[in-house]
Amino acid sequence: MENFEYISAIGQDSHRFLVGDSMNKPLILGGVHIPGMPGFDANSDGDVILHALTNAVSGITGRNILGPIADALCMEELVTDSREYLKLALEDLHRNGDMEISHLSLSLECLRPKLLEHIPSIKSSLGQMLGIEPSKVGLTATTGEGLTDFGRGMGVQALCILTVRKSL
Repeated sequence: MENFEYISAIGQDSHRFLVGDSMNKPLILGGVHIPGMPGFDANSDGDVILHALTNAVSGITGRNILGPIADALCMEELVTDSREYLKLALEDLHRNGDMEISHLSLSLECLRPKLLEHIPSIKSSLGQMLGIEPSKVGLTATTGEGLTDFGRGMGVQALCILTVRKSL
């Protein structure tokens, strides 16, 4: 019988929405375009879900992707799709072949966009990127009763907990 241990890591990211003339950038959450909303004020697409997830993977592997690595991809190679940053982090996770993702739990704080109708497509997108069933992706959202700028509609904050199973 094979033995396993479970390892969890927390990821976080947040961005404010663009304002003014630059509002034509699309809003991307979990790799899904959310219509009718301005994008994030970020060098990349600013996908806070994928950035939080990438940070969580980095918390397990010990190699930070967001920061100098993603900045170089974005600024020097013009790679602004956050799925590419997550791919690098997942390559680190799977390099040894003894870890597999068990579950992802996400919590978003925002007043807008309203996410209820987008949750199934975001969970499906994340499941596909991670190689897990969408049922293993939990996604909740809150306004936080308007106590922060996120809850007042100025941006989105994402927190996640990633759990992986490691063979011993």
